[in-house]
Amino acid sequence: MDLNYISTKSVFVSKLIGPKGILSFSTSNFMKVSPLLSSYKGGSQEAACLSTSTSQGAITLIGQGKYDMETYSYRFDGSNGRNPSIFFRENRLLDGFDDEYGGVVVNPEKLPFNTNVFASILRSSLSIWRREGKKGIWLKLPLEKCELVPIVVREGFQYHHAEEKYVMMTYWIPKEPCMLPANASHQVGVGGFVMNDKNEVLVVQEKHCAPEFVGLWKLPTGFILESEEIFTGAVREVKEETGIDTEFLEVIAFRHAHDVAFQKSDLFFVCVLRPVSTEIKIDDLEVKAAKWMTLMEFVEQPLIKGDNMFKKIIDICMARIGKRYCGLSVHKVVSKFDNRLSSLYYNVVDHQTIGSSNHYFPTWYT
Repeated sequence: MDLNYISTKSVFVSKLIGPKGILSFSTSNFMKVSPLLSSYKGGSQEAACLSTSTSQGAITLIGQGKYDMETYSYRFDGSNGRNPSIFFRENRLLDGFDDEYGGVVVNPEKLPFNTNVFASILRSSLSIWRREGKKGIWLKLPLEKCELVPIVVREGFQYHHAEEKYVMMTYWIPKEPCMLPANASHQVGVGGFVMNDKNEVLVVQEKHCAPEFVGLWKLPTGFILESEEIFTGAVREVKEETGIDTEFLEVIAFRHAHDVAFQKSDLFFVCVLRPVSTEIKIDDLEVKAAKWMTLMEFVEQPLIKGDNMFKKIIDICMARIGKRYCGLSVHKVVSKFDNRLSSLYYNVVDHQTIGSSNHYFPTWYT
């Protein structure tokens, strides 16, 4: 392609070498566009075209400074090979919005599919964001655009986290320690202590477990889902594994452990639930068996009896049933810090009983 015209309106016309060719600029040819760049930090000395076809694409003009660049898009206007290829200057910036911390969240739904065009616009965007003083850049790449990942990595982005349908990449612009929050550090699990009016505990045997746990009867447990409450997660897990409907009462204890899975920490909440149904229907996918077991039989299992932490959990559960211990119930509150409805777990104390022997019991115990 040989440039032969340039106007002050940033539109230059060229002759096409064939209907589809590779754009290339020598230094001498590129100097023909120097009037366009005369006001752009002293002009440019090289051009990098990021397209393999002259039908459409993008071209980046790199200036003298490390981050000085302008990007132009082009398209071939005509099908007979005689009409000129038209270049026009655009705002080469990835679509997104500013976050509250001086950064940018890129809109994943408006990312270019063409890898060459994306690479060009990404570099141009980083240059613009750097001049504007932006800080952290959040770039979510959907699964269907996974071919963009190597381009993003080459530009200096780092992996933040990945989910089933996307990978999140981040870029910290300032020359100072990165202040972007790290990926989630914890997984959250729940266990349901369910006792009926016959003093029987709802227990299950898992279908998939370590060899040393084969045959163990345990409480129904599971992980909290995304955007799920602790109390609703406990009720859901019991329902899924045993078919028993329950009502959440309290969180009576929780365990905090580290390096549990993939170097992540673990929070496990033990919840007391009241059964509102009795017929057991097990989940064949996860559970081998489920039943109502007497409390004595349950705690006398060798693995339960020999585990100090689990013995303490059972002691707490029994103290709660005997009204000698109170856990944390859930209350919905709104904070002015974020104007969101949240779940706050705490005890409600009957102030009329303060000073008496049972002042630490909430009102619903009496």
